[in-house]
Order: sequence, then C-alpha cells, then structure tokens
Amino acid sequence: MSTGSSKEEQDVVAVILKDHRTMEDLFRRMRSVESDRAAALKEFSALLVAHGEAEESEVYGALKRFRDIDNEEVEHGTEEHAEGNEALLALLEVEEVGSDTWDSRLEELVKAVSHHIDEEERTILNGARENVPDDRRAELAAAFREERAKQLAAECGSVENVRKIVNG
Repeated sequence: MSTGSSKEEQDVVAVILKDHRTMEDLFRRMRSVESDRAAALKEFSALLVAHGEAEESEVYGALKRFRDIDNEEVEHGTEEHAEGNEALLALLEVEEVGSDTWDSRLEELVKAVSHHIDEEERTILNGARENVPDDRRAELAAAFREERAKQLAAECGSVENVRKIVNG
C-alpha cells in the first residue's frame, strides 16, 4: 500500500467508505457457493473488527468534538459495532460453512452490518464531510489506517479475539 499519497487515502471518510464497499463484496462472496466462503469469512472478520476498533479509538472521539456532528449518532455507531461483533461471533462459532445455521447467521450478520453502514454513511460520515476540515480528515485517515493495520497484524478477526471483544 502506498504511503497515503492518493486523495482517497487522505480523507478518513473515503478510507471508511472503501472498507464498507469491501465488506459488501465479502458478503457476496460469503453467500456464493462458488466462493471459498470460509476464506471470505476470515477476511471479513478481520476487516470488521479492525475497522470498528479503529473507528472507535481514532475517529469517533475526534468527530464528537465538531459542531454539527450528532454525538448521539456517534454513540449509536459504537452500539451497532457491538451488535455486529455479536452477530459475527455467532457465525464464527458455526462448525459447518454453508449449513442452514451458517446461512441464517450470515443473514443476521449482513442485516446488522448493512444497517450500520447505511446509518453511518448518512449521519456520521456526511457530517464529517460537511464539518471537518480537509487537513483534519487527513490526520484522522492516517490514524485510522495505522490502528486498523495494528489490529490486522494482531489477528483481530480470530474467534478468540472476537469472543473477548463481545464478552468485554
């Protein structure tokens, strides 16, 4: 990955949106019998956890300090991360990929995460786009990417780690 030279990498909103599109692509792969669904789940699990942890530690707190960004929406985003992590854990704990239980838990996960993505993009990210100066969005993008990379390097998507996050 480049060192943050592209415009996209210098805007925290763009970086987060790119992750959201990747998650949606992974949902399609997890649903497809032609895909390596277990590999897609592993990739999704790592991305969801790293993304959520990076948002909470580096982005949400900073955004709360800006006028016209709804702090309740930011708090709600954190609650929705917890719901997504619970749905993820339920899916990770299913032994047989593609079983009826696996499929139904996948749909619960898709529902929880898609709802969060939709809400976050309409409220928090639009607020950030309108109210946070470019240079601050660039700083937040760098901090977000750094924390996300740290999480990914620490195998954050493992069932053991997701269980630890869910159980507090």
